[in-house]
Amino acid sequence: MGSLEPQRKIKIAITGGGVAGLALAAGLSKKPHLDVHVYEGVAAYKDVGAGYGLHLNAIKAMALIGPDVKQVYFNKALSHGDENVEMVTEVILAQGPNSGELVAELGRAKGRKTVARADLLDGFLQLVPKDRISFDKRLEKIEETERAEHAIHLTFKDGTDAWVDCVLGADGIHSPTRSYLLGPDHPATGPKNHENWQVYRTMISTEEAKKHINEKWTRVVPILMGPRGHVNCIPLNKGTRLSAGVAVRGTKYVDGKAPPLDPELYRDYSEDARQIVEMVARDTSASWTAADHDHAPYYNRRNVAMLGDAAHASMPYAGQGAAQALEDAAVLDHLFSKVTETSHIAPALSAYDTTRRPRSQHVVDLARQFGRVYAYAEDDMHKDPQRMKQFFAGAAAFSNNADLQRQNDDAMDLFLSSIGEGKEVGDVIEAV
Repeated sequence: MGSLEPQRKIKIAITGGGVAGLALAAGLSKKPHLDVHVYEGVAAYKDVGAGYGLHLNAIKAMALIGPDVKQVYFNKALSHGDENVEMVTEVILAQGPNSGELVAELGRAKGRKTVARADLLDGFLQLVPKDRISFDKRLEKIEETERAEHAIHLTFKDGTDAWVDCVLGADGIHSPTRSYLLGPDHPATGPKNHENWQVYRTMISTEEAKKHINEKWTRVVPILMGPRGHVNCIPLNKGTRLSAGVAVRGTKYVDGKAPPLDPELYRDYSEDARQIVEMVARDTSASWTAADHDHAPYYNRRNVAMLGDAAHASMPYAGQGAAQALEDAAVLDHLFSKVTETSHIAPALSAYDTTRRPRSQHVVDLARQFGRVYAYAEDDMHKDPQRMKQFFAGAAAFSNNADLQRQNDDAMDLFLSSIGEGKEVGDVIEAV
């Protein structure tokens, strides 16, 4: 195969400027042999009240993309104590004979923080040169042509277009890139809500929340479990706002609408849980219907690939959606450090697919199982707190303890092998 010395810049379109797209762009835009542009569908970002309590694997993935990416997270987030203090999500039984028992401490990591999605996007956006991102560019069509250069034609809904060598679709759960790759009628293309999950949620100032609930839950992240919904809180905006919610499985929708949240259904829950439910019920305007993806048979075809929620949207209950998107970005960032010819793109994306698809799809399955466990709907596990502790410990180890440097290296080994290069190949092209 040809040398890894670049002949011309590889032109890459990242469709979607969410967590996955911007984190990847922050890494790829530093590589001098790549010409990267982000096409974001919305005209401007909105603060929809979403928040993350990112787990250790997310922090490790950001560090692999670049220290600046990791630092943005620390700068934008709310710290739960000192950087060397370990923060966890407390999972507690809130109903039944074992009410009050702590069964898991998830996401244990030093310096772990919660962060508003809008704040994290704002930080990542600062790492992408302004001329490398365009807003209000909603993807309408992808066409692969026989052109010698920039063979992929993108058409946007505003009538503009672009010609590129590679498309990396980070365009969310309703991804046009996923529809293109799998086909619009493929059973795994569209989002699913197999168990009718509805998330009733409110956004409230921390000062106001303290008037209604245990002050502790305005500072840390709890999951209070029970059969008619699990309750959680996430402090946001450096502790000035609180996102509080009740996630209900088996919602009976009427004309596509969920019924109002009824605090009377939670009278047998713990006092802390009841107080949060009552607070949420006062204003459920931030509510949403949860959804995920059934497994795609592949994440790429030729020079087009999908990542993040476009590839493997998951239910929010394992706290891994953004983390898995960041793992995708870390692997792709590493691979594209050696993609110096257009002929390298497809094998690099194939290596990404082989490396990331099994792990990310297992997380989708885990998130569904987490939801059932939280809802007391998983093989009577709620009757045996010890079984619950074993389940959560195993799941947490799978996500938190993963060797992400090894994951990057495995992907690179696959790629180099497929293009006939070995590990003795010269140094990775340095970022500028």
